[in-house]
Amino acid sequence: MSVSDEDLATIEGQLGRTPRGVAEVSWRCPCGKPAVAKTEPRLPGGTPFPTTYYLTCPRADSAIGTLEASGLMTEMTERLGRDEELAARYRAAHESYLADREELGHVEEIDGISAGGMPTRVKCLHVLVAHSLAKGPGVNPLGDEALEALGAFWEKPCEVRP
Repeated sequence: MSVSDEDLATIEGQLGRTPRGVAEVSWRCPCGKPAVAKTEPRLPGGTPFPTTYYLTCPRADSAIGTLEASGLMTEMTERLGRDEELAARYRAAHESYLADREELGHVEEIDGISAGGMPTRVKCLHVLVAHSLAKGPGVNPLGDEALEALGAFWEKPCEVRP
């Protein structure tokens, strides 16, 4: 796996800080810019980092923040408690996430821990959307739902922070 210096520079502009532990770009905006970075499970310096798929697109980040503020995460978590099929699909998404991270390396401190609240709750739509973008539809049902609610966020001009 690799990531170009140009990708890292773009991600730095998107995040407004130096990116850490980027292994690859897992999804690009239709304009070609990185939008999801696949991150090493242990950052340089040794810190365990469970967030394998990290959303870097500022436009998506902002739109997801609006979704989170709407109460969508609470509604999704409540549905997980009532809908056994949804809960099973979300658990499978958790297992997929763990398997992808394990391919990058094993980190004992975060073994069995994915991100975004998986597998029992929803605590970060950014993670779920990044997972859905990286893996494609059908892997993370709640990430897919949040992505659908976002609409075509990439149709507006891309943003890179100064």
